[in-house]
Amino acid sequence: MRLLALLTAAVLPLTAAAPASAVPTIWNWRGGQSTDGKASAWGKVYIHQMGYLVEGNLKDTQGYGCSWVILKGQDTRSGRWKSHGFYNCIPGTGTFKKDYRNALNVKVQVCRGDADRPTGQCSAWKSIMRNGGPA
Repeated sequence: MRLLALLTAAVLPLTAAAPASAVPTIWNWRGGQSTDGKASAWGKVYIHQMGYLVEGNLKDTQGYGCSWVILKGQDTRSGRWKSHGFYNCIPGTGTFKKDYRNALNVKVQVCRGDADRPTGQCSAWKSIMRNGGPA
């Protein structure tokens, strides 16, 4: 009985301490610019309990048209890619967030367009997260 009490006392301090994985990991990404140089995107990726959070800034330098950032994430379970677009039609910098719960890879592309969709002048796709870490 005494041995069990000693083992329990020895185990409790180990389980009460927070694991090293509880500390969030953050890294910066740069998405680049549209080919005409009038749109640019950059931000951070956060690892949290449920997966990954991509936060970003989208800068529009033009007084007409819109800047677009397209995020494309690959699902770890199905392997399929899903795209999500964010736009800014006001000169200046806007922000966006996208939560990925089961992402294996995330890529970004910066384009010009209108309020409905990107219409062209897109940058090449750039990986911002690969296999759960910085690309």
